[in-house]
Amino acid sequence: MIFKQYYLSCLSHASYLIGDESTGRAVVVDPQRDISGYVADAASAGLRIERVIETHFHADFVSGHLELGALTGAVISYGRAAAGRTEFAIELLDDGQQLDLGDVRLEIRATPGHTPESISIVVFEHAHDPEPYGVLTGDTLFIGDVGRPDLLSSDGVDADHLARQLYHSLRNRLMDLPDATKVYPAHGAGSACGKNLSTDTVSTIGEQRRNNYALAPMTEDAFVQAVTHGQAAAPLYFSFAANRNREARDTLDEADEIASLTFEEVRARQRDGAIVIDTRDAADFAAAHLENSINVGLGGRFAEFTGEVVRAGTPIVLVTDPGHEEEARIRLARIGFDTVLGVLDRPRLTFLNHPEVVRTASRLTAGQVAERRNSLSGLQLVDVRGPGEVESGMIPTATHVPLPELLDMLDGLDPQAPTVVYCAGGYRSSIAASTLRSHGFTDVSDLLGGYAAWAAIAASEDDR
Repeated sequence: MIFKQYYLSCLSHASYLIGDESTGRAVVVDPQRDISGYVADAASAGLRIERVIETHFHADFVSGHLELGALTGAVISYGRAAAGRTEFAIELLDDGQQLDLGDVRLEIRATPGHTPESISIVVFEHAHDPEPYGVLTGDTLFIGDVGRPDLLSSDGVDADHLARQLYHSLRNRLMDLPDATKVYPAHGAGSACGKNLSTDTVSTIGEQRRNNYALAPMTEDAFVQAVTHGQAAAPLYFSFAANRNREARDTLDEADEIASLTFEEVRARQRDGAIVIDTRDAADFAAAHLENSINVGLGGRFAEFTGEVVRAGTPIVLVTDPGHEEEARIRLARIGFDTVLGVLDRPRLTFLNHPEVVRTASRLTAGQVAERRNSLSGLQLVDVRGPGEVESGMIPTATHVPLPELLDMLDGLDPQAPTVVYCAGGYRSSIAASTLRSHGFTDVSDLLGGYAAWAAIAASEDDR
């Protein structure tokens, strides 16, 4: 058996290639949209990708099932509950169905709860092995957590009902597997599909039985409370991506080249409604950037956070450090943001030649923020962390506006008030502050080092 996990850290996404060496038959499970890695590895191992299996309709990324299907002729499969929900042809998989790749056998188990159509895939290295090699759990079971059941609430699917399905799927469809069975989930730490995911990307059923809070002995009602409490707001783009995964959309061509745009062309695109996303480090952005641009650094969860502050379908112009243009384009394509018009040519020279449209950004230390709180009347503090993060404390008088909800809560903030935005460490605050400026807020700073820096000076004052 050939079994390979692909882990995409910028989206905390895990996908899998499973093949039978004797027959050369292979499947890919939950693929990312840029599929060249699977194709190259399959070719190198002498495998033919004949099927793509999706454990569910993903919301946090646009899957590569159409790309793989178009390139390899692979059949696309979902669980039986996905019937009638796609614009493209699929082959449905039934609970208990077995797929033989040769000696390698896959067993499908319906595990609804995160979504109604969720499935898990039990992998047997040899068809007659008494115990399985592992189980691919999709978003049903994570390492240290389980899939959140509330993402479909906006579509009218009751979170309480899904949570109760999840309770039974975990206990009756996964916990009956042997303790030694390896657990391979679709996501790891940082994913918004759960709240307590481990940095580990593989575990065992036994380890999860012992250590996963959601698998501890508890009533169904207690489980529902445990898995629904403290979930962060879903990123703005999730609903869009989930719909794209059901549509017969255009496929991604990884070889496409991004257009290089002059200053005049970028300004024209801005006047027509495009948003400039500046992917440089926050310090470089603060030193000089085009007015009304939004800073989402490539060094972090670039695509996800762009999808939290830019509405899907909005035309985008990129500003990048040299050589990172294609990386930015591909990463946006992974969440279905295909409206990248181009990249600003030679940004540093542009800034020098057009100072009239270049702006700087205010970034304050914790001590400076403390001084402003004491001396500046009407200071507006905005905390863009998630619900679980603010439970440990907030700066007094701050308003909690989770970053995924920022665009929808702009009317609740005063664009004329002096404003300081903060997060946990400083990455999201630069995103949020630049977003506010792009929407007409006149005096916005962000807190260097985030709440951690504030808590440190508060603790030092308490020690005096």
